[in-house]
Amino acid sequence: MTVSLSSSKLKSNFILAEKIAMYIKRALEKTILEMQDSFPVILVTGPRQVGKTTMLRKLAGDQRNYVTLDDPMIRDLAVRDPELFLQRFTPPVIIDEIQYAPQLLPYIKMYVDKSSQKGAFWLTGSQTFHLMKNASESLAGRVGIVQLLGLSNSEIQKTASAPFTTDPDQLINRLKFRSPQSLQEIFKRIHTGSMPALYSQDNINIEIFHSSYVQTYLQRDIRDLTQVGDELTFLRFLSSVAARTGQLINYADLAKDTGISSPTAKQWLSILVSSGMVALIQPYYNNVLKRMVKTPKMYFLDTGLCAYLTRWTTPEALEAGAMSGAFFETWVVGEIIKSYLNQGKRPPLYFYRDKDQKEIDLIIHENDVLYPIEIKKTSNPSREAVKHFQVLEKTGLKVGTGSVICLSSQLLPINSNNWAVPAWLI
Repeated sequence: MTVSLSSSKLKSNFILAEKIAMYIKRALEKTILEMQDSFPVILVTGPRQVGKTTMLRKLAGDQRNYVTLDDPMIRDLAVRDPELFLQRFTPPVIIDEIQYAPQLLPYIKMYVDKSSQKGAFWLTGSQTFHLMKNASESLAGRVGIVQLLGLSNSEIQKTASAPFTTDPDQLINRLKFRSPQSLQEIFKRIHTGSMPALYSQDNINIEIFHSSYVQTYLQRDIRDLTQVGDELTFLRFLSSVAARTGQLINYADLAKDTGISSPTAKQWLSILVSSGMVALIQPYYNNVLKRMVKTPKMYFLDTGLCAYLTRWTTPEALEAGAMSGAFFETWVVGEIIKSYLNQGKRPPLYFYRDKDQKEIDLIIHENDVLYPIEIKKTSNPSREAVKHFQVLEKTGLKVGTGSVICLSSQLLPINSNNWAVPAWLI
């Protein structure tokens, strides 16, 4: 079987070569290389254009075949004759956009069971939930699944990345490797967002980029994969979710804004979560705490796209605007989520809110210890910022060191057990 490259494919390869030349090293690389020694299949999920393909091809060099199911002819072969497809594109191989041909997964299972070759298949896909479900069922025990989001602040600054911790000794150590960022620099980062293309190309128009991104998302992930009938209505829903980033989910309000039913709003939000656009933080639950709110909070994972959808056109307007605090909180939560995902770990994140209006923005729950975190758009947080941390003492679990992540220029103690942490140390 002979395969010739069309001019469009040659152009695509040329563009990819340019991307690799301007490549920003990803923290997840180390995790992938470690996992391939244990698993025959690695699956990298995440939203469109966050750099999944570029990262894997950079890691692979010329040591792997590469095929994308974006190509209709190749996709047809994968769907129609998976066995022949794997004969043509033999491992070690990168298969891009695997969600377009889930029929391949049982044949990949048969191949790895027969060959026992570690790291034989590197797969990528943009539909996180459905992919993880299909892969977990078809490749149980054979696949290592990781999620890649947009660039983290540490990746952009080209510094070492590790899961966020409230431990002051570890935070003090981070001071050696991180560069302080001003209010203006942080809000420029928030307004730009985290898509690699915005940091690897000069003079790119951010608004045009995000407009194109939304159109691609609607036309590909939404229309092709989820069969949403009305793309314009879904766009209004997307904008409504963006306007509520950092808030408790209220399906009735989302439905009312968009002109859809509450069940449809629930289904559409699950689509945003499954495609890596939105993260849900669950409330911390404990039988001892009787008056807790049990509704999740939702966060847009790319603040640049969120700013585009909510019509904040400059970093200055965003910083001075009514949503300034919500965007700062959203960016901080997204950075903490990335800090865990980039090490191949599930973020152990929760929040607390009760019917007495006591609230803790984030709780890290690890090893039966609760680490409370408050997020404040201020440079000088007071002891008032940590007053609700004490409610966690009722849980019966140990309460560890707390943090107030803020715009302080220095890492400083607030009291004996809580510290003010500059946002650029996440």
